[in-house]
Amino acid sequence: YVTRDGDDYILNGQKTFITNGPDADVVVVYAKLDEGDRADKRNRKVLTFVLDRGMEGFEQSKPFRKMGIHSSRTGELFFNNVRLGRDRLLGETEGTEGPDEGRASARSNFSAERIGVAAMALGVIEECLRLSVDYAKTRTLWGQEISQFQLIQLKLANMEVARMNVRNMLFRVIESGEKGVPISLAEASAIKWYCSQAATDVAMEAVQLFGGNGYMTEYRVARD
Repeated sequence: YVTRDGDDYILNGQKTFITNGPDADVVVVYAKLDEGDRADKRNRKVLTFVLDRGMEGFEQSKPFRKMGIHSSRTGELFFNNVRLGRDRLLGETEGTEGPDEGRASARSNFSAERIGVAAMALGVIEECLRLSVDYAKTRTLWGQEISQFQLIQLKLANMEVARMNVRNMLFRVIESGEKGVPISLAEASAIKWYCSQAATDVAMEAVQLFGGNGYMTEYRVARD
């Protein structure tokens, strides 16, 4: 949250699980304005600030040790009485479109971010499916490829259904963007939930399809 101090603002708080937080040189922060009037926190004006690495009172944590997505480091941000002038406001103004302007901006950014999860999920699903199909065609048991077994075929079919569903959701997002009608935050959130769950389910199915080999790091399916 931020409070007024003359013509400046004072920012306090912290945020965990920030993508690229440990590495960012510039950070955009959405913060609610505390006017000291005991207003409902849900209805407070949202302001947007631009901060630079190394500002007094602004600290960036070391990267967390994560299970995956190592190419994008995650961390925590701390704000301890960070003094911000009006020039730090995005657009250098609190806005003239009413108290919901900052909140609408945040919703728009959150929607775009959550849609990105669908694209990552599709990549995970497609790679797991590719690896599983290749393995099922080369691994033999009792004199035949395991791809001939109905249980293996069911696993592959479920993976393909997940791939089609996630791909179609992404197509809907693209088509909406082309029409100039971005999808809502609620729909973006639903897409993120479904696609991330689908990718997790497919990855687990892939590990099961590989049997004991699915738990061995020599096989990519275990590492992905």
